Amino acid sequence: MSTQGMFAVMTRIGSHRTVSSRHGTGFTLIELMVVVAVIAILAAIAYPSYTNYIIKTNRKAAEGCLSQYSNYMERYYTTNLRYDQDTAATPVANTLPTLDCATQTNSSYSYSFATGSPAQSTYVVQAVPQGRQLAKDTLCGTLTLNQTGTRTKSGSGAVADCW
Repeated sequence: MSTQGMFAVMTRIGSHRTVSSRHGTGFTLIELMVVVAVIAILAAIAYPSYTNYIIKTNRKAAEGCLSQYSNYMERYYTTNLRYDQDTAATPVANTLPTLDCATQTNSSYSYSFATGSPAQSTYVVQAVPQGRQLAKDTLCGTLTLNQTGTRTKSGSGAVADCW
């Protein structure tokens, strides 16, 4: 065998070893780019869904808190036979207490009487979105609940979609 023939055999063996060892030790740039593209597509789909889930969860928490405030108002009425003040010798105006639910949702909603204070036989409690909830929840906006259990919203969506 000539030296040229021997050099050709060694080159083939050497290049074969190089190719197989290259595949065995890492990823090619194309493989990494495909993985990055797949992750980007999944993130583009998942992030908006996650954001909508957070908005809906905050809204449901506010609805539950409005129900707790409504329960407070009904207990107040049962004790005083009116919503606006107690029956003491010197009447004290009724104000909304800070409930645990309001503390837990204070970054998304603030709670108050819609008219500033309740009337003798009526009240409307509202949950006003704030911060990110205000910017993202255009469907429902401010949620309200009154003494008859009527639920309303200020956003563009239907009441059934918000409650």
